[in-house]
Amino acid sequence: MKKFVIVCSGVLLAACTTLPPKNTNNICSVFREKDGWYADAQRTFKRWGVPVPVQMAIMHQESHFVADARPPRTWLGFRASSAYGYSQALDGTWHQYLKSTDNSGADRDDFADASDFIGWYCDISANKLGVSKWDTKNLYLAYHEGHGGFQRKSYLNKPWLMQVAKKVSKRASLFQGQLTGCEMN
Repeated sequence: MKKFVIVCSGVLLAACTTLPPKNTNNICSVFREKDGWYADAQRTFKRWGVPVPVQMAIMHQESHFVADARPPRTWLGFRASSAYGYSQALDGTWHQYLKSTDNSGADRDDFADASDFIGWYCDISANKLGVSKWDTKNLYLAYHEGHGGFQRKSYLNKPWLMQVAKKVSKRASLFQGQLTGCEMN
């Protein structure tokens, strides 16, 4: 009986998890499959001025659109950071977001909230660091390294990160082209 309860609990918990889109490399497919995501990303664009392809390219890199994504555990069972959710926001940065936006009910595993977080963070990057909201590469570097790390140019000592930032920028361009070719309502 105890095993039955454990199995049923696991099945119920798995049923509550939002599955990522099937084709994460095509933004039109993502938005067609995930009802409401396009409207959420548009809302973020209107609020923070961060283009939809930029938001989605950052989210694709950070979580591949997995709602409850976390960094892998080390061999000791710890995680490398407190990053969680679609945006992989760290605990401290997420709390700053909650406080500065008065969005106390926001959750990192909610797409609309994660999209808004990315817009908020990129808006700060634009205002504080002078990075264009269309400059995906530098917005991603600031997102990954934090504003202080970006100002110190810590990314220059991480050739792998420079490659990732280029990849994110290319994905934003790909997403932009795809969005131009599909009609979203």
